[in-house]
Amino acid sequence: MSITNQQVAGHAFLRLLYADGYFPDHVVDKGKAILLRLCARIEAEQPADLAALYALTEVATEEFNALEPEFEAAGSEIETVAREEIAEDFWFVASAYGFAEADIEELIAARDW
Repeated sequence: MSITNQQVAGHAFLRLLYADGYFPDHVVDKGKAILLRLCARIEAEQPADLAALYALTEVATEEFNALEPEFEAAGSEIETVAREEIAEDFWFVASAYGFAEADIEELIAARDW
C-alpha cells in the first residue's frame, strides 16, 4: 500500500509506544499497520463526509480491539498511554485527510480499550 499523502507518509505512528519498552514492538507494528491500512482506505474510498470517515475508523478501531490479547500475551496492555497515543494518531489521520473537525471520541467509538 502506497500512501500518497506526504503528511501521513512522514508521520511516526505510535511513536510513544515504540519508545516505551512496556509495549512490544512486534505488536505495536501491527497497530501501525492498522493505521496505515486506514490511510490507504481513506485514499482509495475518499469519504465524502464525517459519517463515511467514521465508518472507516470503526473498522480500524475494531482491529485494535482484536490486538488486545496479543498485548496481554506479551505482558502488556492497551492502557492509558497507549489509549491516548492511538487516539491521537486516529485524529492525526482524520486531520491529515481534511477532517480536522472530526470528534476524537467518535473516531474510536468502537474501542474496548
